[in-house]
Amino acid sequence: MGKIVGIDIGGSTTKIVGFDNGSMFSPILVKATDPLSSMYGAFGRFLNENGLQLSDVDHVMVTGVGSTFIEGNIFSIPAYRVDEFLAIGRGGLSLSGLNRAIIVSMGTGTAYVVADGDRIQHIGGTGVGGGTLLGLSNRMLNVRNFSDIIDMAKNGNLTHVDLTIADISHGEVGNLPKETTASNFGKMSDLATKADIALGIINLVFQTIGMMAVFACRKENVGDVVLTGNLTNVPQARTIFDGLTKLFDINFHIPAHAEFATAAGAALIKP
Repeated sequence: MGKIVGIDIGGSTTKIVGFDNGSMFSPILVKATDPLSSMYGAFGRFLNENGLQLSDVDHVMVTGVGSTFIEGNIFSIPAYRVDEFLAIGRGGLSLSGLNRAIIVSMGTGTAYVVADGDRIQHIGGTGVGGGTLLGLSNRMLNVRNFSDIIDMAKNGNLTHVDLTIADISHGEVGNLPKETTASNFGKMSDLATKADIALGIINLVFQTIGMMAVFACRKENVGDVVLTGNLTNVPQARTIFDGLTKLFDINFHIPAHAEFATAAGAALIKP
């Protein structure tokens, strides 16, 4: 049997992965403003980098918001569309090795999917995501480049930006430790630097995404969350989600190649 290719066509990026006998290989990300150009560019690059001919590919599974632009075959190769939420769930479980979890796809916005074996269901989402991070950074810091925001935040100090339990109480409130955020940007100091604000924006976005995941876990009686999408590459993400793990006893997982989970999930679904 030939190789299977999974493609996740987003609004600004296209992710592509290959599967050979059930093993994933050569994940690639391509940026483009036009979904068709992005998809064909990613596919051509994928074939070139792996020394593959069109005849080596059995079929292509396409998902994502840009998949609606794909009609018929791709370079004469049979192509099939996959429901994005189904691909998110299947990919999240596959990359994490879990059988049951809340899968969180962090893109421009954020989607939440409960995956329990073959049961995969979209349970909601939030408009808070990478678009929020970029938009707030643009307005508050005049910084538009994603990597510049991340670098700027490395030396940030949240105590100049966020209000904590320690700021409003002499002790713990319930089971919340004193360092727990009481209000994002609720303690905006005149001394706050750009680094502090950048870290505050990142913290706001990830804490919002994480808390909604906690609520989803409570509703579905699930103890594991698998984080996927481009935002998993933000260095500060692990620290923020580790804090939520300690606070709520929910396990947050960021598997290898998490940004390619939806493309992988698409490839794993039989046409």
